Amino acid sequence: MTRFSAAQIAMLINGTTEGDAAAEVGGFGKIEEAVAGQLSFLANPKYEDFLYTTGASVIIVNESLQLKQPIAATLIRVADAYTAFATLLAKYEEIMSQQLTGIQEPSYIAKSAKLGSNVFVGAFAYVGNNVQVGNNVKIHPQVYLGDNVHIGDNTILNAGVKIYHGCVVGKSVTIHAGTVIGSDGFGFAPQADGSFKKVPQIGNVVIEDEVEIGANTTIDRATMGSTLIKKGAKLDNLIQIAHNVEVGRSTVIAAQAGVSGSSKIGNGVMIGGQAGIAGHLQLGDGAKVNAQSGLGKSLKPNTSVTGTPAYNYSQAIRAQAVAKNLPEMEKRIQDLEQLVKQLLAEKLNA
Repeated sequence: MTRFSAAQIAMLINGTTEGDAAAEVGGFGKIEEAVAGQLSFLANPKYEDFLYTTGASVIIVNESLQLKQPIAATLIRVADAYTAFATLLAKYEEIMSQQLTGIQEPSYIAKSAKLGSNVFVGAFAYVGNNVQVGNNVKIHPQVYLGDNVHIGDNTILNAGVKIYHGCVVGKSVTIHAGTVIGSDGFGFAPQADGSFKKVPQIGNVVIEDEVEIGANTTIDRATMGSTLIKKGAKLDNLIQIAHNVEVGRSTVIAAQAGVSGSSKIGNGVMIGGQAGIAGHLQLGDGAKVNAQSGLGKSLKPNTSVTGTPAYNYSQAIRAQAVAKNLPEMEKRIQDLEQLVKQLLAEKLNA
């Protein structure tokens, strides 16, 4: 593996070195486990004690960190160690992915498909008619791209991703293994005889730039129009996004959450794991839905809710605090009732 000096790394992340700027690293390690020749970082104060025992040669730390004792490693001080380390890992991943180019066999690429430069197509991939793939796209093994799919520059489709016909994926998008984009929305019209008639789903899914979607997530195509995932949104593993949903810019949704059809989620919204969002709701910008919440009504901007049915987060926390004291409160009420009965009896006998 290529080795980099502390000085070179500091230039990449706009940091300043403290110690031996020529110290070299050729890999990464967690601060509690790193050995000589590895780079680590410290962002969480809970791990500060490992700073003085780690074997790492170079450590990225916050500018504000005050050392309690001397250390052997070279420090790179930055404004935000966690963000700087993430930036460094992204650059490393970019370098590694650039080494993947060419078309592996066996794979199928339709004659009408158009592939940009420096594209990688893994074995057993399928690229349908009139598919357009941008530059530097990585299509890993067993990916399926249906007819008329568009994939933007620098996008990564990991193994087993399926993108149905007519869907659009923007630039610098990452979609993890097993995710399905553009399967039919769940639309069935009830009939007089008790059966259900399928409503054809003729829309598509549009994923804007810089979105990341976790493994085994499903995003349904719209009945008409588009199911839309806007720029910078981050979706975890095992999420269900139903037909005609809109997910706003820089919104984050944790694993096992589900969003029902035609709900509109604003920008910068945070949805916790296993939360359920009913259909046709509006979630305002900056709203927060706690894990395992069941949301049955729309939310105003910057509202925080929890519970099933979900209600105001602050009220819920106060209610939980009171609930813990209910047994004691019940006893106090019984004592007060007994005291009132006693006082009434004394008054009647007076």
